[in-house]
Amino acid sequence: MNSSDNPKIKRLGVGELPHGRPLQTEFDTGLDYPRLGSVTFRRGTLTDNQEALFNAEWPRLGRVLSDDPIDVDAWFGRTGHPTIVEIGSGTGTSTAAMAPLEADTNVIAVELYKPGLAKLLGAVVRGGIENIRMVRGDGVEVLARMIPEASLAGVRIFFPDPWPKARHHKRRIIQSGTLNLIASRLAPGGVLHVATDHAGYAEWIDERVDVEPRLAYRGWPWPEAPLLTDRQVITKFEGKGLTKDHTIREYLWERI
Repeated sequence: MNSSDNPKIKRLGVGELPHGRPLQTEFDTGLDYPRLGSVTFRRGTLTDNQEALFNAEWPRLGRVLSDDPIDVDAWFGRTGHPTIVEIGSGTGTSTAAMAPLEADTNVIAVELYKPGLAKLLGAVVRGGIENIRMVRGDGVEVLARMIPEASLAGVRIFFPDPWPKARHHKRRIIQSGTLNLIASRLAPGGVLHVATDHAGYAEWIDERVDVEPRLAYRGWPWPEAPLLTDRQVITKFEGKGLTKDHTIREYLWERI
């Protein structure tokens, strides 16, 4: 009996993830990787218009985390263009603002929160933005399962969850293992761009800027960066930080 024949198994809707604790990739590098929590979403619903647009456009513009590697050329319908993965795109404010300025670059936005993806999808459709695609899933798992090695021109992580309590630091995405994984997915010369407004997280990153030997830390700013590094607009989370007089720290690495 397959899942479609079992009445106890609910068929997932468009762009939906199964609830509960997901399978996590087993890495054998001996490095530290963020631990995943349960995938549950108790807040945030789509309007009727958002739901209709999501159902109509997600099959073309979006995917859900799987073990199927992404064929970038087929998905974007063009060949020979650099590709960037943005992990934790949120509502996609900066994603949608930057994409038209780098129209020759393929941008894959990765996010768990469906309402955030719905807002980005709406901006993409309304703005006629052709170079954005979306994946719903955990960023580390998407990199590990769906992105081929040495295939990316860039990875962006803007204002990741700081997990401020000490017992939750193991969930922070910036870890030695994550940096190692990102380095493996970046092509030589590829760029990792991280931004945070959380002082404790900045200290955490400061301690890890040189932990991955294949990533040369270029600091901030880096005028010679081969990719767009100006985030263009204030994101929702950045705006909250600025109202609290938080200092924004940005980091750039190059894959060597």
